[in-house]
Amino acid sequence: MLGTALPVALVLAAAPARAFIAYVSNEKGNSVSVIDTDTWTVTKTIKVGQRPRGIEFTRDGKFVMVAVGDDDTIQMIDAKTQQIVDTLPSGPDPELFTQDVSGKVLYVANENDNTVTVIDLQKRTRIGDIQVGVEPEGMTVSPDGKILINTSETTNMAHFIDTEKRQIVANVLVDSRPRFAQFKHDGSELWVSSEIGGTVSIIDPVKHEVTGKVPFEIPGLRREAIQPVGIGITKDDKTAFVALGPANRVAVVDAVTHKVTKYLLVGQRVWHMDFTPDEKYLLVTNGISNDVSVIDVAAQKVIKTIHVGELPWGITISP
Repeated sequence: MLGTALPVALVLAAAPARAFIAYVSNEKGNSVSVIDTDTWTVTKTIKVGQRPRGIEFTRDGKFVMVAVGDDDTIQMIDAKTQQIVDTLPSGPDPELFTQDVSGKVLYVANENDNTVTVIDLQKRTRIGDIQVGVEPEGMTVSPDGKILINTSETTNMAHFIDTEKRQIVANVLVDSRPRFAQFKHDGSELWVSSEIGGTVSIIDPVKHEVTGKVPFEIPGLRREAIQPVGIGITKDDKTAFVALGPANRVAVVDAVTHKVTKYLLVGQRVWHMDFTPDEKYLLVTNGISNDVSVIDVAAQKVIKTIHVGELPWGITISP
């Protein structure tokens, strides 16, 4: 018994950690960079449509969807072949999008016509539109799947949309130019970043009220240079990371007290981020320096920089 168990234990102990694959949309390069998180190298560059920004894996991990804004469509990349295999219909200038909890419906923010397009992912057809505020961008769905959030940059609001009725049920005013929205995993709070306002608003999803704000102060930097954009919250809802744009830093925030605990220096014009599924690493895109910074989540330290395409914007990592 011991003689057969020992080799198995040794094999298990020696098994390498699973490598995840990251896809980065390069807004000006009209390409997607593919990163192997085992070697931290770019293994392929995929040419896509004009001005790719929002990017996300389908729930089953089979496809990567990328919004190509100037082509007014969403392209689908087969994760196995890393080739474009289909397109999805959207309105003018799609930017960010999100899926319902089942992965069957896609909601797309169309910046130029103030609508959210609803797409059936199985049939790959457009099934509806929801009128929202001016310049819609941020998109997220509540953990229970009942509420869709859209942020409108010019209207300065977070719109609460009933996913069954596809109607706005509440509007919450936030600070100037809201760019991104993220629920805590337990659904207790909605976080909305305001790029020009320089804050993250904490919203009670039940009362539809702003209950607090996270401000940012960095010695030596003008307040207008600190522009919150992407947000990432750990699964235990204890720690949040906020990209601060031209401040070239990611803020580490205690997600319980809403206090900033640390600032991490990254590349230039940090935009969006995604965790590896094991949450060991957080990858952030740096638009002007054309690279991706790798953050060790536990150590809260930048450990690697990876050069990608021109003006990296969004990022998604294989589930």
